[in-house]
Amino acid sequence: MHSAYQPTAPAANKYLQKKWDQSKYEEHRRKVVKARPVVDTKGFQTPAHLHLKLKKLQLEEERLATIERDNHILSSKLSDIMRSKGLVDHRNSYPERSLNAEKRRQQLQEVTRENQGILERITNQESEYRRQRWEEDWERTERCRDDIARYPRRVTNQQRYKKVLFQQDTDLNEKQTSSSLDSEH
Repeated sequence: MHSAYQPTAPAANKYLQKKWDQSKYEEHRRKVVKARPVVDTKGFQTPAHLHLKLKKLQLEEERLATIERDNHILSSKLSDIMRSKGLVDHRNSYPERSLNAEKRRQQLQEVTRENQGILERITNQESEYRRQRWEEDWERTERCRDDIARYPRRVTNQQRYKKVLFQQDTDLNEKQTSSSLDSEH
């Protein structure tokens, strides 16, 4: 088929013929949509007593009344509970105590004894780490680092120690001056 419009009747101008055909088709579609049936197919009207089932309405009303009554009873019970803070209204005043309190107390004592034993074993255990050996290893590591370093590290270490020593010396000097002042008075 060709992509251009092919009119059914010969026409001098295909564009105008297409426009006229399109408008006729749209008018036809509007008439089809607005068309009303000529034959009455609705059927006869059902009598009102068949639509309205009185027994069903009565059963529904009874069911709703039962639900309403139950809701009222429940709401009154809830309001009583809210007023009484949920306490039970009986005359038997039993003390509240657990049935297995003794067993729980024994278990607690047993766990406490076990924990004490574990703590004692831990505190009596000799440490597997030797502090002296760690310090010697650290000194050896620092010596290796000093030997490998591009710039001398000992100067900065000495300065660091001097600062600490200087601070300690000032603290000692302050203590000595304060003690000498106290002895003069």
